[in-house]
Amino acid sequence: MKIKKFDTKALDEILGKMIETVGESKSEIFRISEQCRQDFETLSDELQSIKQIVYKVIDDGDLLEGQVRLARNFLSEVSRNFTQFTETEVREAYEKAHQLQMDLTLNRQTEKQLRERRDDLERRLIGINETIERAEHLVSQISVVMNYLTSDLKQMGEVIEDAKAKQDFGLKIIEAQEDERKRLSREIHDGPAQMLANVIMRSDLIERVYRERGGEEALIEVRSFKKMVRSALYEVRRIIYDLRPMALDDLGLVPTLRKYLQTIEEYHHISRIEFVNIGLEKRLPPKHEVALFRLIQESVQNALKHADAKDIVVKVEIAKSAINVSIKDNGVGFDVCRKDPASFGIIGMKERVELLNGQISIDSIIGKGTTVLIRVPLEE
Repeated sequence: MKIKKFDTKALDEILGKMIETVGESKSEIFRISEQCRQDFETLSDELQSIKQIVYKVIDDGDLLEGQVRLARNFLSEVSRNFTQFTETEVREAYEKAHQLQMDLTLNRQTEKQLRERRDDLERRLIGINETIERAEHLVSQISVVMNYLTSDLKQMGEVIEDAKAKQDFGLKIIEAQEDERKRLSREIHDGPAQMLANVIMRSDLIERVYRERGGEEALIEVRSFKKMVRSALYEVRRIIYDLRPMALDDLGLVPTLRKYLQTIEEYHHISRIEFVNIGLEKRLPPKHEVALFRLIQESVQNALKHADAKDIVVKVEIAKSAINVSIKDNGVGFDVCRKDPASFGIIGMKERVELLNGQISIDSIIGKGTTVLIRVPLEE
């Protein structure tokens, strides 16, 4: 059967429309997420204020209840010994008891209204938190789609020449996409999702701290509460940044790597990341810059998350005919011959290097660290 030549121009037009639509959807979801975060902080502040007022109203109610009890006892005494009190004293006793009872009734009504408002705020916070989680999940998924639409899929017209090439490339994209989703799922679950899940528990903790330890310690918990929400926001933005730094398109591989590794080092605190460029600092073909950035990114993240490395050295050499990269860490190492779920990331790295007609080697010694060597040829 004769295979028709693939129309790359039509594919580019389709991809362009898809990128535009997906980009607009991502921006809209991000705006919704940001508005929800602002509402979350506003409602959280109001909730803490309401809780403090509730505590005060309860204390005032307990005090009024004691005063009402004393006033009733005094009225009983007046009733038993009516002749021993003047008319003015009797009237004042009745008026005081009546006024205290009215104050207590008003206090109970106020307490009920405040409790209802508190419960409503807590329900709204739970709903907003769920909306934020869904929005973040959607943004991360859309970011993955945008990454492939603007990088890997953009090269399809050059690669797909016949049906077999198209099928092989599609399978590689699907596998890489699934690996990326797994990585994002782990990062979101272990990072912002856990933090946001703790938000609701922390609100209950603040109430208990205020009741048992007082307002000062409750205020400390409120500050910690806000810090937790901000940390979750930072985690989400960091994950989005990891998907594709804008500087990669504007500045190229070396400046982007320098900034990215510096940011990762600042974020992890306890790990030192050294970047060394010993070759030319020049622009590379887009597919090379994207692939090499992803390879170095994956290697560094593996060293930080799985190897618990304290020192990581990334070296890049851009020569006229080839690019040489090494990523060396002093982590716990692993058995390169053993197959486990973590090896899927290594398979993805090997496939990405193969697409560039390059070579990759991974050497690791348990207890001493791991070294990743990558060599990608450049066309003259």
